[in-house]
Amino acid sequence: MPESTEKVQVRAGQDGDLPQLTEIYNHYVTETPITFDTVPFTPDQRLEWFRAHPISGPHRLLVARDPGRPAGADVLGYATSGAFRAKPAYATSVEVSVYTRPGEGGRGLGTLLYTALFADLAGEDVHRAYAGIALPNRASQALHGRFGFRHLGTYAEVGRKFGRYWDVAWYEKELAP
Repeated sequence: MPESTEKVQVRAGQDGDLPQLTEIYNHYVTETPITFDTVPFTPDQRLEWFRAHPISGPHRLLVARDPGRPAGADVLGYATSGAFRAKPAYATSVEVSVYTRPGEGGRGLGTLLYTALFADLAGEDVHRAYAGIALPNRASQALHGRFGFRHLGTYAEVGRKFGRYWDVAWYEKELAP
């Protein structure tokens, strides 16, 4: 049975979280096809990304942390909402994602983070949320299904990483009528 998330706190990302957020993300860069980045980042290289997620507004960064863990290992995962596309007409659409520290999957952190993220977005001028999921990824597909995302379609062999091509399934969730 997965460990409980009872003591886990969800809050907006803070400057001091950036090294751990980068470490978590870099695991997915180097070990998985979940992100199509192929070269690990330094915290300084992720600073612009971090600053694109203020405490308020439609582009958020929420962090799940366990205050009982040592500093430097207390961030268990994070969820983001960011720009879907750069053109102004897309401003009411966001792309969302969740990343957890290796070994922390299956404890409900994704559910905890998305619950908080969508609660925060409820007060924003956001109409739709989108998620791209590199396949196969049953855990992510199940998480998005639980939150009411519907499958829109799949881009076949859209990205190449680790010497092979990967499909990406796109999902959509209505946030406001």
